[in-house]
Amino acid sequence: MKLWLGLAHELVPIIGELGFQSLFARSCHLARRVHPWLRASSSQDRIEIHFADLQGSLQDRADEEAGEASILLLITLIDIIATLIGELLTSSILRSAWSNAQSNQAGKEPQQ
Repeated sequence: MKLWLGLAHELVPIIGELGFQSLFARSCHLARRVHPWLRASSSQDRIEIHFADLQGSLQDRADEEAGEASILLLITLIDIIATLIGELLTSSILRSAWSNAQSNQAGKEPQQ
């Protein structure tokens, strides 16, 4: 979930929390065509609640299936963002979001 939170942290100042929630909800809706068991809060709750719902639905599945769904959801969100703001800016946002998430994990023990 750290990658999702990092991405939200970068996008919310640009598009607002409701904007991010809308993009995330749309991505979930599209990903549910392949993985109908995916769930994420459809209300205007805080972003962390959406991610907690997502994490719960992923934990209920086998690792391979959860991984496929998570990748599809992420690719779908990235595609939507790239369509809206362009690939160059999207790449820049992703690099910033994910380099920050990785640097926050440097020196920490992996969680089991």
